Amino acid sequence: MGPTTSRTALGRYLPRHASADVRTALTDTRIVALVGPRQSGKTTLLRRIAREANLPFATLDDHLSREFAADDPTGFLRTLPRAAIDEVQRAPDLMLALKRTVDENPRPGRYLVAGSVDLFARSISPDSLAGRVETVTLMPFSQAEIAGLGIPTFLERAFSADFPSLAEVGRTRDLVGRVLSGGYPEAIARRVGKRRRAWLRAYADALSRRDVAREFRVSKIGEMAALVQRSAECSGQLLNLARLASSLRVDAKTVDRWLSLLEHLFLVRRVPAWHRNRLKRLVKTPKLHFLDPGLLAALLRLGPRSIARNRSLLGPLLECLVYSEIAKAACLAEDGPSVSHYRNKDGVEVDLVLERAGGMRVGIEVKASATARRKDLRGLAQLKAISGEKFACGVLLHDGDRIQQVAPRLFVMPVKMLWEQ
Repeated sequence: MGPTTSRTALGRYLPRHASADVRTALTDTRIVALVGPRQSGKTTLLRRIAREANLPFATLDDHLSREFAADDPTGFLRTLPRAAIDEVQRAPDLMLALKRTVDENPRPGRYLVAGSVDLFARSISPDSLAGRVETVTLMPFSQAEIAGLGIPTFLERAFSADFPSLAEVGRTRDLVGRVLSGGYPEAIARRVGKRRRAWLRAYADALSRRDVAREFRVSKIGEMAALVQRSAECSGQLLNLARLASSLRVDAKTVDRWLSLLEHLFLVRRVPAWHRNRLKRLVKTPKLHFLDPGLLAALLRLGPRSIARNRSLLGPLLECLVYSEIAKAACLAEDGPSVSHYRNKDGVEVDLVLERAGGMRVGIEVKASATARRKDLRGLAQLKAISGEKFACGVLLHDGDRIQQVAPRLFVMPVKMLWEQ
């Protein structure tokens, strides 16, 4: 049996790395929940695995099915003792009914469900589903999936400092194009950049206006749409709730709550600051990151011409690409690291700090330039000094053509090493 895939207009199927996790979970877990942003390929994956597992397929995007599941969730499940159910968040009480049903019959692999929001945000706590549900996250395509490559080994290599001291590996092919395309299947399917950017902007508009209103019953839709745009403008920067609130003419608590909703919809994430109590000079403010660089570029109305005129515009987009690839790899890893950022009050920073249980950590710095300079490693060197033996290695990712060790446990390498073996 071949790998489960998603089709794009490229005329071929693209394997999804998460498919193996879904299949494995169905063999020993009662409910498998596939979660991720809209248009990330969940329905395609759900349908194909449902066919393989001989599970009837139902979608709550269908009006009659949604009404039945919302009005009588227990009765709905009685008609489907085993099933794959798409957009399960459209009937919030269904998760509680699923819990009761699988408690009565604990056979593994009974239900494969998919949702475009945090399925446990409202109706039921994750703790009450412990042992009954395994959640698999499906993000938009990673660069490895787009290229038809296997699951990247970058995280394992980084935590083992398993990189050559010097190796010519070549530059990252079409780095700007990768950043501007992002990973949404429908966006990749559009070969013309203008059409791709139009789809991405429409996607963000629908998410902020339709989905927020429908899933979370937020009435100030215009302000939510404006928040998405303002968030794009400060992506990769320290989050300033007061400034965002002032620009939207609401209070900071409201912006904080709205950002949580956008996180539930897998649009943005707040990346916490890495700190230790004994280190008083560290900034403890989170950064805001988008989960797809193509979407970020579309919201900022950036294309190849604007980046060619001003290369500095690539910097925040490239950092978004790196964060996105790390987040996708972490979803697949058995011991996926936490992700934070480092910054002290003198402005010395590390874009991403990856930390595993036990405290071993890796620093990631991102530069859009083709040349790496000693000053670019200042933050990584400082994190190394603070961390001591807990520092696995530091990596500066840039638009270069070689892997080079520049100091003990400090490396410079092309961005493509995130996904190439």
